[in-house]
Amino acid sequence: MSATNISRLIVSKLLTNNSALKCNKAVKNVRLYSLAAAAKETFEFVKVSKVGEKQNVGLVQLNRPKALNALCTDLMNEVGTALKSFDNDKSVGAIILTGNEKAFAAGADIKEMVNNTFTQCITEDFLGNWTSISRVRKPVIAAVNGYALGGGCELAMMCDIIYAGDKAKFGQPEILIGIIPGAGGTQRLIRSVGKSKAMEIVLTGDQITAQEAHQIGLVSKVVPADQLLSETVKLAEKIANNSQVANAIAKESVNTALETTLQEGLHFEKRFFHSCFATKDQKEGMKAFIEKRKPNFQHE
Repeated sequence: MSATNISRLIVSKLLTNNSALKCNKAVKNVRLYSLAAAAKETFEFVKVSKVGEKQNVGLVQLNRPKALNALCTDLMNEVGTALKSFDNDKSVGAIILTGNEKAFAAGADIKEMVNNTFTQCITEDFLGNWTSISRVRKPVIAAVNGYALGGGCELAMMCDIIYAGDKAKFGQPEILIGIIPGAGGTQRLIRSVGKSKAMEIVLTGDQITAQEAHQIGLVSKVVPADQLLSETVKLAEKIANNSQVANAIAKESVNTALETTLQEGLHFEKRFFHSCFATKDQKEGMKAFIEKRKPNFQHE
């Protein structure tokens, strides 16, 4: 019996024996990508799979198409769970987060938050579960087609790299409904595009095209919409073939540059550079370079 069939059998038994597991709809839609993960998790609002020639790229696709992937609490909890699973999966070296052709995510779910009170937001830590995305150790790439507005734009900016389809639209329109961005829009945007442009985007609520987003540094690359996923997979595969240890160290070093002074950042970088020489991957990488062959990283 294959691992997938075993996984389905386990989930079926769990559903039969434990009525507290409310998974009936989600089981039909879930993509089982490993025995351990399948036995533990099913998803209603995201699709999860492994892609690439070596199956070493995790793919998390937002799957709430009728609402243009509006980011409700349950969806964001599932995104966090899926990303954590890939982060702990040693066979995965990079992760892609994407939506569909119409929308990466058109924003947070307004219907869910319209009746919130200040006290409720404070006591329930509203949007607090979103921060887990920025703590993923492995490189995360956003592949954005269609709308990435409000919370959708903020979600993309939580990722390490953004690739966009040529018809993608970005923006922070919260000001138009009497609020401000609440998941990093005012903080991450200014670090990407500078004060003047960030102020314009936040204070007008206007949308910008993928081409403009590329020009101002919000997006790394713009490709035809129908080629977005394949191009993003190529990038993710290239990154995933590196040492996972070196990837994690490099990611943390770059992120540290956003939050420290130059001198503190240089010191941090130097110490992490030194730490690379304690890894087996450094020995293998340099030996392979000298021997003019491809390295065989063990991620140790």
